[in-house]
Amino acid sequence: MNNRRNAFTLIELVVVIMILGILAGVAAPKFLSVSADATDNGLKQSLSIIRDAIELHAADNGGALPPCANPTTSFQDAVKDHIRGFFPSSPVGMKNNLVKVSAADPLVADDTVTGWMYNTTTGEFICNSSAKTTSDATITYEEL
Repeated sequence: MNNRRNAFTLIELVVVIMILGILAGVAAPKFLSVSADATDNGLKQSLSIIRDAIELHAADNGGALPPCANPTTSFQDAVKDHIRGFFPSSPVGMKNNLVKVSAADPLVADDTVTGWMYNTTTGEFICNSSAKTTSDATITYEEL
């Protein structure tokens, strides 16, 4: 007589439920656009940190904006004392921490090489991406 049943064991059911839970945890933020909002909020925070560092540099140096003889390194060296940790990378566009220097007013994103743009005459600092933000399609990243 055969007493063996054709059913799943408790361990098999637990494993399947765990796998489904992991997949739901990975997929749910994508469907709810939480990751897009997080990227935009991270960018806003990085912009705020760098803009504050520019203001602090100007306050420490009699109103002089950070110099840019060598655009990326001299700008980053000038503000490094006012930024805790490493100079942030842009989370959108080129996704690097390079700074393109321009005297154009207002700055207009270039999208080709760098993650950031800085105006040497006005002190304006923007994300170097003309793409629409993922959290609000009426705003571009350079407008943040």
